Amino acid sequence: MYTLITRAERMYDGVPFGYDQEVQKLQEIIDDSQNIVFFGGAGVSTESNIPDFRSADGLYHQKYKYSPEQVVSHSFFMQYPDAFYEFYKEKMMLLDAKPNPAHLKLAELERAGKLLAIVTQNIDGLHQAAGSKTVYELHGSIHRNYCMNCHKFYDAKYVKNSEEIPKCECGGTLKPDVVLYEEGLDSAVIQGAVRAISSADTLIIGGTSLVVYPAAGFIDYFQGKHLVVINKSDTAKIVRAELSINAPIGEILGRIHS
Repeated sequence: MYTLITRAERMYDGVPFGYDQEVQKLQEIIDDSQNIVFFGGAGVSTESNIPDFRSADGLYHQKYKYSPEQVVSHSFFMQYPDAFYEFYKEKMMLLDAKPNPAHLKLAELERAGKLLAIVTQNIDGLHQAAGSKTVYELHGSIHRNYCMNCHKFYDAKYVKNSEEIPKCECGGTLKPDVVLYEEGLDSAVIQGAVRAISSADTLIIGGTSLVVYPAAGFIDYFQGKHLVVINKSDTAKIVRAELSINAPIGEILGRIHS
């Protein structure tokens, strides 16, 4: 039987406090674990001032000429690359963002031999910037961009600083190595993520509402001992978590010792 521990978020001047019991329980779980896998989403990076898509302040609730769902689709990119890149470079390529306590703690847990892998829905590269080595990026990365003609690689700064549609020296249009709507996930990344989750003794789900599929379905491969959810709101997918904490993930992981 699982013992579900939850607490509604308590606030003081907009900042959460407390969670002592939950942090203690999480620490006990981490101390009891040898192969932790972290499964994360946009909420991991909001504390680095990167907006998510679905919260009240997210990109889906802002007004644009085209909806974000339209813009970040394969068909829109192919038909209107200028409009795609205008949105993409302004709203999704936030290259000045820095890792927050959640990213840093996960990297620390990996160095300590506790964390097996990170499976992330984010494309910002902040886990690697924090020092994490084994990161499965389900939706790709803004830091990888390729010419659609000759496949030459270009980094994020080149794309960000380009005028209008970024072009290769051969004249071809560059495409970010991110998974747009209407595109499938990379098979090698899927295999690595599933393998990691299947072999984990502890799965920590953080900063994700578990709305986006097929990514949200990956947690069904977990057969280990401890399942933890750390998210500011309830998840859309019902999971039988041993420990559920409704709080910003950086606030919680920042208090954990590796």
